[in-house]
Amino acid sequence: MTTQNTVLETPVKFNSSYWLYLFAVFGAIIGFASIGSLHEEGQAYGWLSLLPTVFVLAFALLTHRTVEALFSGAIMGLLMIEPTEFVGGVVDVSMSVMMDETIAWVILVCGLMGGLIAILEKGGSILSLSQVLVNKVKSRKQSMLLTFVLGILVFIDDYLNAIAISSSMKRITDSYKISREKLAYLVDSTAAPICIIIPISTWAVFFSSLLESNDIAASGEGLSVYIQAIPYMAYGWVTLAVVFLVAMDKLPNIGAMKKAELRAQQGQVKPEGATEINFGENIKPHSNATLGVLNFVLPMVVLVAASWYFDIDLLAGVFVAIMFTIFFYGMQRLLSLSSMFDAIYDGIKVMMVPLATVVGGFMLKNVNDQLGLTEYVIEAVSPWLSPTLFPVIIFLVMTALVFATASSWGLFAVAMPIVFPLGAHLGVPVHITVGALLSASAAGSHSCFFSDSTVLSAQGSGCTAMQHALTQMPYALIGIISTAVFFVVVA
Repeated sequence: MTTQNTVLETPVKFNSSYWLYLFAVFGAIIGFASIGSLHEEGQAYGWLSLLPTVFVLAFALLTHRTVEALFSGAIMGLLMIEPTEFVGGVVDVSMSVMMDETIAWVILVCGLMGGLIAILEKGGSILSLSQVLVNKVKSRKQSMLLTFVLGILVFIDDYLNAIAISSSMKRITDSYKISREKLAYLVDSTAAPICIIIPISTWAVFFSSLLESNDIAASGEGLSVYIQAIPYMAYGWVTLAVVFLVAMDKLPNIGAMKKAELRAQQGQVKPEGATEINFGENIKPHSNATLGVLNFVLPMVVLVAASWYFDIDLLAGVFVAIMFTIFFYGMQRLLSLSSMFDAIYDGIKVMMVPLATVVGGFMLKNVNDQLGLTEYVIEAVSPWLSPTLFPVIIFLVMTALVFATASSWGLFAVAMPIVFPLGAHLGVPVHITVGALLSASAAGSHSCFFSDSTVLSAQGSGCTAMQHALTQMPYALIGIISTAVFFVVVA
């Protein structure tokens, strides 16, 4: 007698919201393609250049899918540019972005930083540091203050801050039932906002070079002009004050952060839907607590020192730090050479989502540049510019553009040749214009839910980028409003 096994498959059910999303997507494709078909070649897109970015924001808020929103927005923009050749346009933009020097730097830095953190994790060094700090930290407030202080000390780059601090502090904040969203806020708020007011960070080096390349500062004087503008980088100073008040429990939990903290107090520090970075189940701290801490601290010191030695280049720094850590751990026989190489590969894999987000953001920026978004927005507000209103309008407009495109560095390379001649024509001092632009850079990056620092802080802390952005937004708005008031008063 033959027995036949029958496999019963559960049919997939599609609810009304699925069909609604499907029709909305098809409608958007047809709409954007129609705009592209009707557009006259050589004519400016005007307000229509805003549509791909609006689509990205709507897509991300509705679905909480950040990477998909960015790539979809870029595709919609390409449909506007050349609907019959948009597949070739996607290929061209993808290749252009992937061959961009900045993107290559970001991919290598983030990948290798993930690899370094994975070696430190598998070697038990992060766990050793956490256990020592747990014994030193005696209260919830102290754990938040320690996160704040470490964030300021690791000032050389916001990527280093976001990855290293979150990885080393989450076990401590977990023990005091602090939500992962609040940890991500503390880490992110001491990343880009702090980097802009420290003249020996990667941000300072990059923007001072932009000042020179745009003839705003003489050759070799870019950093000097940058330093003169530091007192006017108000968003960095305001955010520093706000995050300190939050760490001291002097500023209450607001909005989504209040819900996150209530959930954490009930024992669930990690939100639903968040993925935990896990490099192994059997990781143990070093038997010698002091040596265990040194195994974390020394690679970090080497990383910062090497970055400093190679002209504030984090890529050179992380490469030297990995080489040092492999040699240092090999001498102690903490991990085999094979295990350390595997750890590097695992760390690179963990960074794939943040890297995909960064690549998607640069693709959207590339498309927005082709549509003339930045030029349109600045030209649209220029009739309302005056010596009194110029700093605050430029701050708010550029903050909105950085928020919408998640491209602070690339955007300013496009905006500087437009903004500085306008400021000079109105008689606005250069250092105030620089302060407004750098404040906007930090504010837009800090508040954007798909910016690199937001995604890295969320990834390291153990929550999604959207969860982190929604809980951080009220505090970012405090900083944005306060900075706007500052520029009104200064002008």
